[in-house]
Amino acid sequence: MSRMHAAKRRRLTPPDSSESASPSPIDFHSTAAKWNLEQDYETLPRKTKQQKENSRLLIKTSEGWREQEPVLKPEPDELETDSFLSSEDDGIDEDEIERAEEKANIPQRQQIIEAKEELARLAGLINEDPEEHSGSLRALGQMASSENIIPIRKLALATQLAIYKDIIPGYRIRPVPEEDKSAKLSKDVRKMRDFEQALVTGYQNYVRELVKLAKGSHSRSSEAAASLATVAIGCACNLLIAVPHFNFRGELLKILVDKLSGRRVDGDFNKCRETLETIFQNDEDGNASLEAVTMLTKMMKARSYNVDESVLNTFLHLRLLSEFSFKGSQNSIDRPSDQTRSGKKMKEKREFRTKKLRKVLKERKVIEKEFKEADATVSHEERDRMQSETLKMVFVTYFRILKARSPKLMGAVLEGLARYARLINQDFFGDILEALKDLISYTETSVNIDSDEEDVEEDEKEDDTPRNATRESLLCVITAFALLQGQDGSTAASTLNLDLSFFITYLYRTLYPVSLNADIELSEKSLHLPDPHTPESQTPSTNKVNVQTTTVLLLRSLSSVLLPQAAVRSVPPVRVAAFCKALMSASLNLPERSCLAMMGLMTKVSKVHARKIGGLWNTEERCGDGVWNPLREAEGSNVFSATVWEGEILKKHFCPGVREAIQGIEKNILDA
Repeated sequence: MSRMHAAKRRRLTPPDSSESASPSPIDFHSTAAKWNLEQDYETLPRKTKQQKENSRLLIKTSEGWREQEPVLKPEPDELETDSFLSSEDDGIDEDEIERAEEKANIPQRQQIIEAKEELARLAGLINEDPEEHSGSLRALGQMASSENIIPIRKLALATQLAIYKDIIPGYRIRPVPEEDKSAKLSKDVRKMRDFEQALVTGYQNYVRELVKLAKGSHSRSSEAAASLATVAIGCACNLLIAVPHFNFRGELLKILVDKLSGRRVDGDFNKCRETLETIFQNDEDGNASLEAVTMLTKMMKARSYNVDESVLNTFLHLRLLSEFSFKGSQNSIDRPSDQTRSGKKMKEKREFRTKKLRKVLKERKVIEKEFKEADATVSHEERDRMQSETLKMVFVTYFRILKARSPKLMGAVLEGLARYARLINQDFFGDILEALKDLISYTETSVNIDSDEEDVEEDEKEDDTPRNATRESLLCVITAFALLQGQDGSTAASTLNLDLSFFITYLYRTLYPVSLNADIELSEKSLHLPDPHTPESQTPSTNKVNVQTTTVLLLRSLSSVLLPQAAVRSVPPVRVAAFCKALMSASLNLPERSCLAMMGLMTKVSKVHARKIGGLWNTEERCGDGVWNPLREAEGSNVFSATVWEGEILKKHFCPGVREAIQGIEKNILDA
């Protein structure tokens, strides 16, 4: 049977000349060189079996909370998709466009609620198993650093703060060496190491975000940037207090120091200052204090010590060489009961132990010793070394400010020198006393009643507060005597040939002018109260440094001269009598409270030096001839040729307390 041939189909339209002509081998090879097959292959869409991660928020339905199903785009057929069209459509992400449109349509209140739920979900996962869900830390960091609305970013920062405070370990995580990366590790050790590296990476990004946001407090930016800066500073302060031992402590301290370098004293400024004070008080090993003091001293030097006084007062909270684990007296030290020697144990306290039990206890002691060695405790030698370095930088700062003679910081410097006087080496006493003498001379010449008004106006322009020569001079006297009282003053004065007569003479000459001062019961800051409506005055301040009144400073300096802690007999009778006569005369001009305080000091002096000054209260037993001259120095005033006639006037004082105090003084003199 013959096969039938199919009818040949023909085109209705005539073929094009270009299509009908078959390409020759020469044309094929010449055009093949221009083809870019790799680029065409790269532009083709891929088909992957891995599903795309769904980053959408949860939605609430009638069945409960569930995840949103991503909208799947139909994948074009590879045979029907042109390579050039697919390369043009690659740069357009339809999912992002849809998300942006959906987010724009959601109200801000709903976005905040959804963000809270998402933050709570991520925080719950991390708290449940931090090692398993360490990747959620990255998601939290993205929510805080993305261009979200301000409340969501604040919530993300606060959430990260709470999470890191919970999951940060009690030790510092160090980078893994290259040698250990290729070593074979167990599954648990590998898991722990991966978690630590993820934690350090997330924490580093969080700290960098805080540093970036905290810079908005200095510039005159918008309210949104200022509010974010306040939250960032608060997070940094909380982290330093909670985990001061962990990584990137220097970056957090830099946030605080940068804020304290500004002139504006607001709530964030006070928060940073209080945080540093807390760190200084709670630091046991001295490492954090050393780092903070180093940064503070460098900042002050860079700003030519043009900083607020409260910044310098933070040094007074340092724990500098002031701790000893045992209570000691002059000849013995009380040791704990568990540190008694084994050879001196009482027989009734000994217990019978078998050989096996002794072996177990011996092994247990070895294990305990290994635990103590593995503990991250700094030895006493290392702690003393760090504290000595800290003390050296503090004293260098104090001496530089004394040399610069900054009126705003002089009170804080002298308070600090008086506080740490016992820690100063006796070899530096001579230089410090000379600096204090120069400072008293400088304050007398720079701020004088008879000086030109132009000089006073220039000084007030340079500094916000006027210079108070009396306060600075009294602080110098207190500091000078505190240097010798902190250590063995009598020995230091004899061996180093230190002469304090300059300060005693100045104090004696100051008694009469100070008693006529109308503002003697006001502190330096009493006459310069801030506006109560400003935000700076509404924030409570716990600064108790350099706020004492002139009366208190005068009593402190007089107590150092007349009632020293050591070598009471070394006070000459002429000096005691001259000061008592001057104090009785000055009490006639003092206000009521100052007069009561002065009579209290005179009562103490009369108890200790009653025999030395008894002649002043008896006119028939005068010990000297001539005339009393109160304008000369104490030793040359011929005080024993005078009498204390002021006591008869003070007996008729309007204050009952003053009248009773005068009677008590006379009783002490008669009993002697």
